[in-house]
Amino acid sequence: MKIYLTDDQKKQLETQHAQARDGRVRDRIKAVLLTSEGWSTVMISQALRIHESTVLRHLADYTLSDKLKPENGGSQSHLSAKQTAELITHLTAHTYQHNHQIVGYVLAQFGVKYTVAGMHKWLHKNGFSYKKPKGVPHKFDEAKQQAFVEQYENLKASCGEDSTILFIDAVHPTQATKISHGWIRTGQDKPVETTGSRTRINLIGAIDLDDIANATVNEYDYVNGDSIVQFFEVLREKYPPPHTLHLILDGAGYHRSKKVKEMADLLKIELHYLPPYSPNLNPIERLWKVMNEHARNSVYFKSKREFRAALSKFFKETLPEMGGDLTSRINDNFQMLQSASSS
Repeated sequence: MKIYLTDDQKKQLETQHAQARDGRVRDRIKAVLLTSEGWSTVMISQALRIHESTVLRHLADYTLSDKLKPENGGSQSHLSAKQTAELITHLTAHTYQHNHQIVGYVLAQFGVKYTVAGMHKWLHKNGFSYKKPKGVPHKFDEAKQQAFVEQYENLKASCGEDSTILFIDAVHPTQATKISHGWIRTGQDKPVETTGSRTRINLIGAIDLDDIANATVNEYDYVNGDSIVQFFEVLREKYPPPHTLHLILDGAGYHRSKKVKEMADLLKIELHYLPPYSPNLNPIERLWKVMNEHARNSVYFKSKREFRAALSKFFKETLPEMGGDLTSRINDNFQMLQSASSS
């Protein structure tokens, strides 16, 4: 196939090539230009690393209709504006795991046929990405969460230099290897030795959002009313009277036990309970995530002693060094939950 171009046509195509972002469009323009310069379709296919039949199709498209842009799949929607809006609404409410399922829905609902690749492009073009949904506790109460946030803001505004607000929680990390994502060369695997050991360490922690590096985290044989009482005593030693101490904690049974409440009264500690099913309102949960990132993720521990040492090193050495850099991650910019559809 021969194509003859004037100097103006060549300049126009070269300008379009320089401005085009789509590599497929640039390939079409290069195929036309190279053909006009005497290149064979075989030479062009080798240079562009595309099949010779694709080169011939590009040249035919240009010769017959001056076509330089692909019009299949997601590049040009087969759906009307109304159908597109309806599909976006449907996909916002319903989560599909595979593109072919959406292709089937579109065909049944609108009578429009897409390829899987075309639907993939349509999804990206219309603002969809492939990711995990965000799980939310099915029993959480949005109104109670909002009420807590308002109460917390009032409490924070009323606290002076002689008052401290601490968020407390318990966590039970296990020795079992916690495999996590990381950057690995494409085409290669990175083996990590694993153990399924259920050995666990029980930690109770408290953080002051104004002094994250100085978090208080202690290990206990069990997490129960007795260990919470002991932890309260540790906190009172760290923040001695007449300093006012406010503790924000969840509604676990041992937190609400008579023994714990009596000790709080004795130590002049004020307890503020989170609404049920509200881990999103306790910033110390994010500290546990940082702990995992620096001490546990994809690390094999051959003994409980080694496991305990790694956690201890994080709280005694790593956290004090990096605490000031964590304010953007561990703070009271609470992530408010949204009710999930049950469909």
